[in-house]
Amino acid sequence: MFGKIEKEKKIKAEENRLKRIYKKIGSEKMNLAIGAIQRAAFLRVSLQELEDDINENGYTEKFQQGNQEPYDRKRPNAETYKSFYDSYLKTVKQLTDMLPKAEPKPETDEFDEFISGRSEI
Repeated sequence: MFGKIEKEKKIKAEENRLKRIYKKIGSEKMNLAIGAIQRAAFLRVSLQELEDDINENGYTEKFQQGNQEPYDRKRPNAETYKSFYDSYLKTVKQLTDMLPKAEPKPETDEFDEFISGRSEI
């Protein structure tokens, strides 16, 4: 687990990384995107924290209620991981959908490619 200051630094670094990736959004949409970028940065750092915990302590744990036999159940951190992961994917999709659409390339046929690829004789 990260300390509070270390986690804040990692979140800030992730925010900066995402801002560089999504800088093509444009200034008018960037104001809307900042909140999503901050949320995505928090989620990604938190996911790494949860992954470390799951790798160290496992996905399940023994649980017993009353006189029942102990059984394996999914750890709460595993549930949190799934929820955060789903939220992270949705947030990144929202950000990606804000990017300008790529201009479609004009269609060329093989002959056009052959002609444009030849050097002058």
